[in-house]
Amino acid sequence: MSALADFQNSIYLRGLGDVLPALPTDTTRLEGLAEGVLSARAFGYVAGAAGSEATARANRAAFDKWRIVPRMLRDVADRDLSVDVLGTAMPSPILLAPVGVQSIFHPDGELAVARAAAATGLTMVLSTAASYSMEDVASAGGDGSRWYQLYWPKDRDLAVSFLERAKAAGYTTLVVTLDTFTLAWRPRDLDRAYLPFLRGIGVANYFSDPVFQRAVGGPVTAANRDAALLHWVATFGDPSLTWDDLAFLREHWDGPIALKGIQHPDDARRAVHAGMDGVIVSNHGGRQVDGAIASLDALPGVAEAVGGQATVLFDSGIRTGADVVKALALGARAVLVGRPYVYGLALGGEAGVQHVLRCVQADLELTMALSGVSRPDQLSPENLAIT
Repeated sequence: MSALADFQNSIYLRGLGDVLPALPTDTTRLEGLAEGVLSARAFGYVAGAAGSEATARANRAAFDKWRIVPRMLRDVADRDLSVDVLGTAMPSPILLAPVGVQSIFHPDGELAVARAAAATGLTMVLSTAASYSMEDVASAGGDGSRWYQLYWPKDRDLAVSFLERAKAAGYTTLVVTLDTFTLAWRPRDLDRAYLPFLRGIGVANYFSDPVFQRAVGGPVTAANRDAALLHWVATFGDPSLTWDDLAFLREHWDGPIALKGIQHPDDARRAVHAGMDGVIVSNHGGRQVDGAIASLDALPGVAEAVGGQATVLFDSGIRTGADVVKALALGARAVLVGRPYVYGLALGGEAGVQHVLRCVQADLELTMALSGVSRPDQLSPENLAIT
């Protein structure tokens, strides 16, 4: 048993002294507990989705359609979950998905998450819409690996500044979110008239940026805060972007680039044709298009279209180690986990995030081993059956 799965033994051993886990080890229970500690606005923001939330429900239902088929007598004594993803060495095929405005869930927000990611050896993908600047988050994460997620703004000079700052702060891979050039119709937020950004939350990377500051007449203070927020609204997303614009990113980023939000095989092919290094099959956790295809349902077609010419990652709906197994078997090199670690943050700060990450990794390794698999690259559709 590796150190990842040994987290299970450590829990049982502490139990000999009547020490129980501070949080549930069933990571599907975290959402209900987080609702009890977060404000209605904050909980609605993280748990909610677009429209009737049909896409978010479909994301979970898609996992339930697939069943793992365990195989016996496969010699799984020596197990290794480590992978290399776009040049980043990882102890398991799990990354922390980019989630914005984390200070509404815990005062330490992204700083706590960066520390937890570094402590577990996992890679944090920092959102442009963070509550703390990318430099402060990098400092909190120390030597931990980190990627940067870009919400591509209308102002090209601002986009370049973001990329240059991220590179200088040690972010090695660029994740470009394509599906959120504008916010979707999100009733939970609308019913509470709640958009954190308009309250000055999640705009730290903008307010700290020299290009943004020049556009609003200097450093953001109480005197120009309202003007700065209006400028943020005007520059946040660019609906005019096309595939031809990807060349701009290549001009200003010399590391790997992954496109997040890919759902259609043709878009995956276009990403490969444009020279992108990776695609992330994602529907933003159901937060952008109501009634859209489940992310897991889109994964096999995208993986086939890419055909090994780019790295395929997966996002949207991961809750357990078994979910990770299913996504890897259907073609993902690694997965991004989002809401579960946010709930851990809300419930226990940095320690809560660490707990969730260790639970999911231990669950993943044990589920793989009990299914007759000792390494992620051994998983394929043959390990699954559809109901």
